[in-house]
Amino acid sequence: MADSNITKNALASSLKLLMTQKPFSKINVNDICEGCGMNRKSFYYHFKDIYDLVEWSCLEDATRALAGKKTYSTWTEGLLQIFEVVYENKPFIMNAYRCISREQIENFLFQLTSDLIMGVVKEQEQAANTTIPDKDKRFIADFYKYSFVGIMLDWIKQGMKEDYEEIARMIAITLHGGIANSIRNFTKAEE
Repeated sequence: MADSNITKNALASSLKLLMTQKPFSKINVNDICEGCGMNRKSFYYHFKDIYDLVEWSCLEDATRALAGKKTYSTWTEGLLQIFEVVYENKPFIMNAYRCISREQIENFLFQLTSDLIMGVVKEQEQAANTTIPDKDKRFIADFYKYSFVGIMLDWIKQGMKEDYEEIARMIAITLHGGIANSIRNFTKAEE
């Protein structure tokens, strides 16, 4: 597993470097392999295509950023760190945004934020000393997930010009107590 991640990280680093130098559409598997001294066989052992590598790379970066940030007291820090990872990889992300379908980017961001927000929903459910059906928890998590992803996609589409720390602050203010209120409202609706 460790060797596998070393190889995958080397391929991802090569792709990121190439994407700062030329458009995604002009990059091929040979370019990526050349950049890290590997062969095509190594690439295809780990990834089905370049899009698969892009998705894996984004998820890896985001997973590292979110490590330990899945509780009510730290989830806003987790959202801020998602913005930071995207901003730190701006040339890579902007190039990917222009070349990969919006649906792929949405799916990546949905996958990334879904577990984070669901963890917060479950924690708030326990804190309220109540239980709501899983479908209700999923609905609450999805509601906030779609809101966050929409804001993130708009920010990327506009070239990441707006201060992401300010955006994260506004999201935190907007959502403050919102998940707990949603849980209370679903509990009342079940009664």
